Amino acid sequence: MIESKINIDDLIEIVRNGGKVKTGIDVYNDSGVLLLERDIVVSQVKTLEIIKAQGVRTLPLNPENYGGIWDADGNYLKLDHPSSQTPSEQDSSRNSGASDRRLLNDSAVNSSDSPANGAKASDAAAAGVSHPGELERRLKEISSFKKVAAEKYDTAKSQAGKVMDDIRKTGGRFEYDDVQKSVSDLVALCKRSENPFAYLSRDLFKYDDYLLSHCVNVCAIGCAILYRFNTSFSNVVNRHIATAFPANPSSSVSSMLPASDDLPYRCYLKDDIEDIAMGFFLHDIGKVLIPEAVLYKKGRLTAMEFDMIRRHSYVMGAAIIEKNGLKNTVIKNIVKYHHAALFTGEKRCYPGEITPAEIPLYVKMCKLADIYDAMISKQCYKEAYNPIGAVTDIFRKYAGKDNMLQFILHAFVKSTGIYPTGSIIYLMNGQMAYVLEGRGPLVLPFTDSKGNTLDHAVSPVDLGESSLDSSLRPDTFRTIQNPVDVYDQLPSYLKPGAQPLP
Repeated sequence: MIESKINIDDLIEIVRNGGKVKTGIDVYNDSGVLLLERDIVVSQVKTLEIIKAQGVRTLPLNPENYGGIWDADGNYLKLDHPSSQTPSEQDSSRNSGASDRRLLNDSAVNSSDSPANGAKASDAAAAGVSHPGELERRLKEISSFKKVAAEKYDTAKSQAGKVMDDIRKTGGRFEYDDVQKSVSDLVALCKRSENPFAYLSRDLFKYDDYLLSHCVNVCAIGCAILYRFNTSFSNVVNRHIATAFPANPSSSVSSMLPASDDLPYRCYLKDDIEDIAMGFFLHDIGKVLIPEAVLYKKGRLTAMEFDMIRRHSYVMGAAIIEKNGLKNTVIKNIVKYHHAALFTGEKRCYPGEITPAEIPLYVKMCKLADIYDAMISKQCYKEAYNPIGAVTDIFRKYAGKDNMLQFILHAFVKSTGIYPTGSIIYLMNGQMAYVLEGRGPLVLPFTDSKGNTLDHAVSPVDLGESSLDSSLRPDTFRTIQNPVDVYDQLPSYLKPGAQPLP
């Protein structure tokens, strides 16, 4: 996602003079409350003043999703930043290898002393941060969001536990409305940040707690895939429509401002997303009816036990949905078919009554999310996969199949949060680094190559830069850490945000 942040006072002045603003990305306050939807065209100063009163000082703009600023005459205003380019210009920039990411207001990572630009220092510790205030703000932002995510995660897990208890007690019934509220909160959080729970420690849950965590994780991962797919696929359709049937042949596709009553095409609308997210959350509901001795068995399953496990989706899960009188086809499809084959000849898939071409796209998203979370989670019968290895294995298995599956697969790869914001990774030279942004990723090294904590802050490093020395690449063979797990090695400025959550 290409994004710029614009001072809200500047935007107020533009709108006051007759201009318009469309963010192309949902805007939230620090408490996770939605302040402005991505597709709203702002033409009234009052709207921005209300948002400013909520403590928001900058607004994000995502040109990839038709976000932008227009003057009173409808002219697209270009910003003094690469990410302010129109969508067609961004495509050109990416094709030529130009960078389209903003690095902490272009801090010292772009200076001639930065390791990313060929400095000879063996460690990424060549210079101090040029904008310590911006770094401090970002660290506080990560810490604040982590607390919100942890609270939402615990609430969602508690709700999942209540659903499962109710089903066990009643033989299949649960309170749908209560679940819907929790899922809506998850959807709102996932709109704010792709896979917001990725950096929470996976070593804290008990084996018999796995199913609860899995429900929440698949919902979050699935929503991340869904949002990424919805944006990329919808934009392809929009560009095709605008090119084939331009409203104004003399205007470029990228600079046309859609009217507020003529919003761009969306593959999935808000209500669709809510239904799909509910399906993600309930996808494994049938496992509640499987005896725990079978569900958490460490040894090899018998043929009868394996058949029982298989029946959790298309028999037990489908029966629970039916018993609760749920007529929503989206939820039923996800619960029933999330283990079906995504391509002809795929092994160990069920049920066999549906072909890959008949499986809805959202069910395919659920299957990828389900597989990924199962792989990277420690369970009673296996250890956790390295997230990078899990993504690689999944990509290799499903790459090169039908075109729509490739759209979903690429959305999965881009949204899974291999390097979650707020996590700790190792570099090839032995240094440890704090992830400031998952895209890239953009990291802040805080130890030397021997693991000793640096006595000063260094420049953030974009590990996605093609010119970066190989010694500063991520070490994919070492496990990504939670800051709490390496607390003693953290510098003082990183410790406040790494305190264990109550």
